[in-house]
Amino acid sequence: MSITWILVSLAGAVALLLWGVHMVQTGVQRAFGPSLRRWLATALSNRFKAFAAGLGVTAVLQSSTATGLMVSGFAAAGLVSLPAALAVMLGANVGTTLIVQFLAFDVSMAAPPLILLGLIAFRRGKAAWRDAGRILIGLGLLLLALHQFLALLAPLSTDPTAREILARLAPHIVFLVLLGAILTVAAHSSVAIVLLAMSLAAHGVLPAPAAIAMVLGANLGSAVNPVLEGTRGRDRAGQRLPFGNLINRLVGVAACLLAFPWLAQGLAHANLPAARLVAGFHTAFNLVLALLFFPWLSAYGGLLERWFPARTGE
Repeated sequence: MSITWILVSLAGAVALLLWGVHMVQTGVQRAFGPSLRRWLATALSNRFKAFAAGLGVTAVLQSSTATGLMVSGFAAAGLVSLPAALAVMLGANVGTTLIVQFLAFDVSMAAPPLILLGLIAFRRGKAAWRDAGRILIGLGLLLLALHQFLALLAPLSTDPTAREILARLAPHIVFLVLLGAILTVAAHSSVAIVLLAMSLAAHGVLPAPAAIAMVLGANLGSAVNPVLEGTRGRDRAGQRLPFGNLINRLVGVAACLLAFPWLAQGLAHANLPAARLVAGFHTAFNLVLALLFFPWLSAYGGLLERWFPARTGE
């Protein structure tokens, strides 16, 4: 199998993964959309509840971008304080790591039954059954796409040309961070890129530090999409939350890059499979950032309000 065909097939697997995410999102939003919005709005009364709400909604919707767009709308309308909205985004960022942790296990055997049950439910005709069918089919497609990732990377890991190219890229950590960010912006899914990095590490195509650099880029890219999508047509006050989340990611990525030599040494001594190591780092990165930023959300919110002032008279 040629490298070109493998790359095209990997792109197809990413498309399948994204379509599965889309089906789950549409199914959940059609079935529970108004309830989710009401619950999220009432959960924003304090930062601790807001953090838990962001984590939970993101785990259900399987997209921190979708959660961010909902909360940005609340914040722009003045329905929620900026510190609480920032807490939701910290929770949403942790929520995406739970999805990755789940998909890191080999659960591909569940894909055919999920798709079959989803099709049966979808054809029942009633709206509630159709929405449940969408969710089940979407989950099945997610698992199927993950299985295809692993199957396609097996020949790539033994191809001398591919291994040589990736071996040359492995020491260029900043480039890999930028590559991960660009791929995430293009794919509109940090989950897909983190899973790709995990698969490359599991098959020995990339060493764990290089795969983790791609994960850092995925975290950065996931904050770029809400900025691009959530600020269209909004004044500067409506840009506070997306840019606040982006700055949070930038600080975390910059700190990791500065400490990367020590980080790589620590990874070398970790007695874990490469894929689990990458998934664990993804979770730890977001948890540490949440712990560091959480106590300062009020001050951080005030700073963002000064940087992005509302129009006079609002």
